[in-house]
Amino acid sequence: MMLASVLGSGPRGGPPLRPLLGPALSLRALSTSATDTHHVEMARERSKTVTSFYNQSAIDAAAEKPSVRLTPTMMLYSGRSQDGSHLLKSARYLQQELPVRIAHRIKDFRSLPFIIGCNPTILHVIKDQADEAQYCQLVRQLLDDHKDVVTLLAEGLRESRKHIEDEKLVRSFLDKTLTSRLGIRMLATHHLALHEDKPDFVGIICTRLSPKKIIEKWVDFARRLCEHKYGNAPRVRINGHVAARFPFIPMPLDYILPELLKNAMRATMECHLDTPYNVPDVVITIANNDIDLVIRISDRGGGIAHKDLDRVMDYHFTTAEASTQDPRISPLFGHLDMHSGSQSGPMHGFGFGLPTSRAYAEYLGGSLRLQSLQGIGTDVYLRLRHIDGREESFRI
Repeated sequence: MMLASVLGSGPRGGPPLRPLLGPALSLRALSTSATDTHHVEMARERSKTVTSFYNQSAIDAAAEKPSVRLTPTMMLYSGRSQDGSHLLKSARYLQQELPVRIAHRIKDFRSLPFIIGCNPTILHVIKDQADEAQYCQLVRQLLDDHKDVVTLLAEGLRESRKHIEDEKLVRSFLDKTLTSRLGIRMLATHHLALHEDKPDFVGIICTRLSPKKIIEKWVDFARRLCEHKYGNAPRVRINGHVAARFPFIPMPLDYILPELLKNAMRATMECHLDTPYNVPDVVITIANNDIDLVIRISDRGGGIAHKDLDRVMDYHFTTAEASTQDPRISPLFGHLDMHSGSQSGPMHGFGFGLPTSRAYAEYLGGSLRLQSLQGIGTDVYLRLRHIDGREESFRI
């Protein structure tokens, strides 16, 4: 589950739980020797799990090593070679870096099993392209099997929230865990994407990213959800530097933009329930300069109450529950997201959307800020630093 916490959710690291023995008649039918054998096997499996769980020396050794973080510029200019040597270099870096980063997280998550350092495939040295291909298969499997951690983490912490008094401790823990997960997924996905010959891409880096196009993609997604929920959705107008193109990584935008757009559309629709087919537009402004990209999302959804303004960036705080006092609104708009296939969909309703988006933006050298006019609407400012190498860049 530690691996699930940084790459996503999935198998919990231990052996599969064996089914319980059948009813009483079946139990009486079992021989004593068969029962003893079963208990011995269970004890052996349990011992293996406990040994792995308490392999503190491997964890401590990896945790003592510093994490080697790359700038997007490094990833961009080392992502191509005629002889394919860039793939071996990338795989070796990833092979050494993943255990270190996960060990760092284990220091905050001691109660969960350690998998990476014990995996024989990861301990094996990657010497040629056949080894690299096998390693890619492992990484792809891990990414696929462990992709829903945000939902599990949100559910688990929501259930235990009443026992936690230190909100700052929770925020710090979640910030580190979720951004570490994002960084690892970006590095792993980048290595796999280096195998693809996709126009205007080097790994996960788009060399000519259009903010307008990626915004339009997620506007369509959010409007479909909104129309399904309310029967209508606000129109969206995009202005500013709509023709801008520059090197950037789409992945963090694919996490953040759906959350911000869903919030804006939900607020707009719920503020105008009496006139659902005559609602104000959501306005998105793109500002591109030499240092960063700024995306402003403006809605006329009534704004955020003064008493809630300081809490909207807290994990597990959500205004969705408060809105259920109106019988025309069902509890969690985000439940629709479970069927959408969106990576970030399940965050909504758990109070994870805004704080996670803020943590991601800050991890990438940017920021996420709100300006609210209670009774009118809210402006959200997403600022992300450029990766073209002309200014100091963030490291992944």
